[in-house]
Amino acid sequence: MLEKLRREVCRWNKELPRNGLVAWTSGNVSGRDPKTGLIVIKPSGVVYEALTPETMVIVDPEGKRIEGKLNPSVDTPTHLYIYKQRPDVGGIVHTHSNFATAFAAVGKPIPAILTAICDEFGGEIPVGKFAPIGGEEIGREVVHAIGGSPAILMQNHGVFTIGKDAGAAVKAAVMVEDIARTVFYAMQLGRPIAIPKDMVAQLHKRYTDKYGQ
Repeated sequence: MLEKLRREVCRWNKELPRNGLVAWTSGNVSGRDPKTGLIVIKPSGVVYEALTPETMVIVDPEGKRIEGKLNPSVDTPTHLYIYKQRPDVGGIVHTHSNFATAFAAVGKPIPAILTAICDEFGGEIPVGKFAPIGGEEIGREVVHAIGGSPAILMQNHGVFTIGKDAGAAVKAAVMVEDIARTVFYAMQLGRPIAIPKDMVAQLHKRYTDKYGQ
């Protein structure tokens, strides 16, 4: 089932270690099929080098395993809750990438002090409250606190990103870590200079409307 989506989700999972966003088996990518509503997600506890399209797990919106021999990610309930509440979302990523998670550990949002942050995220990257792992609690807080951003830091935990598909969500995850690193270094040099809110909105609109082909 869903051979194309399996290949895509497998490919985007493998981009996480390539971009230094995960260690060992942590992190995951999922994608939702818009026609059936089924979700393809990384299997739990499998090293990224061993992932193939066939090892991806397909679950229904209630979490029932439809196809795949392995258990789905332990973060599946979080992904499913977000998908239920956000019909616009077609892909979700979770990482513990170092610099972004450092902000999460101290409960600080990443401020919009770089044009790249304005372009990609339309404002600061918010922080969600601490939520226990294993059920829908994290998903609830993600949906509650993410606002219009494609990314959120979950306090004491890590990063979740969303997108129209798995590729867009992975791009957001890569960009979160990239700007988190730069902002961290900037804070060591002094007090970062804020970008005015009206300019934040202008930069985001320009990027959304004119960037790329």
